Amino acid sequence: MFPFRVINQETTEEVLDMASVIEVVEQAYQMKSDQQATLFPLIFHEFVEGRADMDIKSGHLPAADVFGLKLVSWFGDNAEKGLPQLVGTVMVLDSQTGVPLGILSGEHITCMRTGAAGGIGAKYLARPESENLLIVGTGHQAPFQIMATLMTMENIKRVYICHPKSAEKAQSFTAKIKDKLLTKFVSKYTGDEYECYASRCDVEFIAVENIEDAVRQADIIITATPSRAPMIQKEWVKPGTHITCIGADMEGKQEIDERLFATGRVFVDDVGQAVRVGETEVPIKKGVITEADIEAEIGNVILGRATGRKTAEEITIFDSTGIAIQDLLTATHILKAADKRGVGTIVDL
Repeated sequence: MFPFRVINQETTEEVLDMASVIEVVEQAYQMKSDQQATLFPLIFHEFVEGRADMDIKSGHLPAADVFGLKLVSWFGDNAEKGLPQLVGTVMVLDSQTGVPLGILSGEHITCMRTGAAGGIGAKYLARPESENLLIVGTGHQAPFQIMATLMTMENIKRVYICHPKSAEKAQSFTAKIKDKLLTKFVSKYTGDEYECYASRCDVEFIAVENIEDAVRQADIIITATPSRAPMIQKEWVKPGTHITCIGADMEGKQEIDERLFATGRVFVDDVGQAVRVGETEVPIKKGVITEADIEAEIGNVILGRATGRKTAEEITIFDSTGIAIQDLLTATHILKAADKRGVGTIVDL
């Protein structure tokens, strides 16, 4: 009665490229700021503290005539079982009729749109001349953050990579990352685009053991860990640094010293979600800042309605909690591309 397209992980990886996802996520942020999108309440459940969790993000995009949800789970021990740590499903429905349009594997969508968010945060809030990027965390998200930031920040020369608990894991990740970027992301392109993005990957990748030393050198810091305690202290961060916090997506998670919020300028993807479950949660609960101290949502910066970086000396923070409209618009992009290519499987409910 209701035919719709099912897109598996392989097809999702085939269809998506990072440059396109960066454009889609920017569009999603702008739609939210233009009141063309609605987020529904977040549902979260933790199976094992710090090792397994699940959340459901959902929303409505009237401008695209779609609504839907993403159910995604993270199981930290899956790598030891030969399984992906992130497992998810996205469902897209027609907001005029309620009829399903597609069901898609959600892991790669999540990784791509989250990586794109990190690149967008740097693009609008970091100093354009930034040369030193620090990635804290070597999990499934790290390559996506690196690639998106290299695409949006053309002056990066060094990428420092830190695993907060294992120097050996940082070294192993670093040894493989350039080949992974070229194979997983850059290979999507041809001609001048290929040459451009391949040259962006021609930087120095450096594994670091001492996170303090790396922070002191960094112009851009991206944290992507499940941490529940600050890994980066205020005193280590030099003037002019931009920080994007990716890992804090549930109550109690924290990656950076809350005191940074007292001196930095704070931007978020969604105020309500950042205050409840983002990196902004702890500073507000401890009285370091109030909700009124949040500068703006990133969509307003993209639209020019709010000012991003004002000076070369200020510290900027982007609290990227991840919002449903990123997933829904990315999934809609995939469904349109899959229809043109004739890929995916049509099923009928």
